Amino acid sequence: MKKCLYNLVKPMLKPCVFAVSGLLIACQSSGQDQQQDLPEEEIVVINALKNETYQSIEHFGASDAWSGQFVGLWPDQKKNAIAELLFSKENDTDGNPKGIGLSMWRFNVGAGSAQQGEESGIRDEWRRAESFLETDGTYNWDRQAGQVWFARAAQEFGVGKLLIFPNSPPVSMTKTGKAYAKDGQSNLAEENFQAFGEYLTQVIMGLQQKGLKVDYVSPVNEPQWDWSDGGQEGTPFWNNEISGIVKALDKALSDENLTTKIDIAEAGKINYLYEQADKEGRGNQVADFFQPESSNYIGDLTQVSQTVSAHSYFTTSPFESAVNQRERVAAAVSSVQGLSYWMSEYCILGDNGGEINGNGRDLGIDPALYIARVIHNDLTVSNASAWHWWLAISPYDYKDGLVYIDKQKEDGNYYESKMLWALGNYSRFVKPGYLRIGVQVNKENQQNPELLVSAYQSNSNGEIVFVVVNSGIKDVTLNLMVDDKLTSVKGLYVTSKDSNLESLDIGYSDDKIVIPSRSIVTVVSNP
Repeated sequence: MKKCLYNLVKPMLKPCVFAVSGLLIACQSSGQDQQQDLPEEEIVVINALKNETYQSIEHFGASDAWSGQFVGLWPDQKKNAIAELLFSKENDTDGNPKGIGLSMWRFNVGAGSAQQGEESGIRDEWRRAESFLETDGTYNWDRQAGQVWFARAAQEFGVGKLLIFPNSPPVSMTKTGKAYAKDGQSNLAEENFQAFGEYLTQVIMGLQQKGLKVDYVSPVNEPQWDWSDGGQEGTPFWNNEISGIVKALDKALSDENLTTKIDIAEAGKINYLYEQADKEGRGNQVADFFQPESSNYIGDLTQVSQTVSAHSYFTTSPFESAVNQRERVAAAVSSVQGLSYWMSEYCILGDNGGEINGNGRDLGIDPALYIARVIHNDLTVSNASAWHWWLAISPYDYKDGLVYIDKQKEDGNYYESKMLWALGNYSRFVKPGYLRIGVQVNKENQQNPELLVSAYQSNSNGEIVFVVVNSGIKDVTLNLMVDDKLTSVKGLYVTSKDSNLESLDIGYSDDKIVIPSRSIVTVVSNP
């Protein structure tokens, strides 16, 4: 498999504006103006190149924080319906997907702030979490029961991978005695690294006793942030501390003959993978952890996954900047032979250069189009082999959920979002093991941000899946080709203002496919 950068924005481009999520956004276009790029009557030729191969897709995922602890104890009918939306790979009688078929589930291993109650100092009860480890050093495997329910539901639906992650070490191990830090200093003393590694190993074995195989453990989360305000469980770490924690965890896992792999480092922004930026000693993590000459090198440890992970927050707008940063991620990762990259957490935060604001719940197509563009860039520019959303279930008035709920601990209503189904345009059809392959639009590698196309091929049956993001206000007619030959279509699935990943005849024949305006469309072609 060859590594190369996705040439999405070339030199000598001139500015334009285009519509995404109902907003006008500055972008770059080719030497022709926007009307000439995508005229109304033009047939756009999309050509997938089977021999131009990139990364193998590993999984699409989401986490059970923070609502899983409560919703997993809701009435069966409602929690089963939510689980179906997240995990199901089945279709209904009309051929429409029942769910988005996630292939990774992320389990938040709590630090015990829930047992502390208001004394925890964490203001929002929903952002506290139980711990299996009691203060007397014993383990109570009846804790986190709601989250265990969702992990089991994921397994029953065929979700292939389970990852556990703590936001903080258990409160009995922390410097502050709480699940958040003080004054931006890490909340775990070096003498407790071994105990922390052994604790995570015990959690893995405890879940194993419940029939839940843990494939990955991610011991630190967004170590660049201070986590000192009591907003949630969390702690910063410096790279040398992360290295020490990983070495202790590697030994503990090896001593128990576990196959669980360690995922690092859940960087708070993707640029911390390739530069120090504003976090001296907490950035440049690809080189620091995976270059043998580094004092923090851990790439040769038995249990360490040959993967580096980061979060796409605050790096998704404007479009040209998003592309540039992802090119730099891809370059850094490709400098280490055999290393792959996971985009391991995202939701819409901040104002994103004025394009879209994270505040305010929005179940409609606007944020769905935005995240489809983010997924596209993460997969095609930074070559991410995995893509994970943050809150699978959200009670908040924010653009952070796939499924939304009333903020009620024992029962409530739930609401599907278009963001759920937009992720499903990828997760439901681009299955683990599919190879991303090259795409040309009108014989050019360059793509207009208003029309983004990626393609993925199955190694087993040759099936090719195209995902098309049309953020524009006009329908687009395509010729869909593979290696310069027209390909036949066996399924189209549309997420739009009026459709939730619906299987529809939206106007296609052997040589024309109409992609509706402001929609995400997955096209499954015949092998």
